[in-house]
Amino acid sequence: MVPKKVFLTKGVGKDKEKLTSFEKALRNAGIAQFNLVSISSIFPPGCKLIPKKEGLKLLKPGQIVYTVISRNSTNEPHRLITASVGVAIPKDPNQYGYLSEHEGFGETEEKAGDYAEDLAATMLATILGLEFDPESSYDEKKEIWKMSGRIIKTTNITQSAIGDKNGLWTTVVAAAVFIL
Repeated sequence: MVPKKVFLTKGVGKDKEKLTSFEKALRNAGIAQFNLVSISSIFPPGCKLIPKKEGLKLLKPGQIVYTVISRNSTNEPHRLITASVGVAIPKDPNQYGYLSEHEGFGETEEKAGDYAEDLAATMLATILGLEFDPESSYDEKKEIWKMSGRIIKTTNITQSAIGDKNGLWTTVVAAAVFIL
């Protein structure tokens, strides 16, 4: 049971109830109609990253769907929250890659996305035996990995939101959704 396809999605929801704000975030992401099972963060060998629209056509309401999901919530007015999933795919299709989840407070969407992407790429680089200074910047590491020719793609999906001014629960989600 190894997934052959995966798509990325994100969403935000607000409500007086925390659980309902999560449900609304899943609806906004287009995945509320599935039974989501959270899994660890391996990008399967040979798996293809596809557009969300294409992926949703392959699923049915009520279906059990495996996801790597990041979620964050606040009911603090004006608080910036983020949820992000980073992706690192190796060039060798027989090698597995990584996904990473990151949640943050006070981080911009760009900063949280770069962080999640860096986490996934760092995990992949370590199993590929690529040498790098862990203290170097993400851009420096990315250049080393690019030059190695062993990491074909890194990306992320990130959702940010500012806590509702009236204290409603605000929830953000980012997810990698697998298709068997």
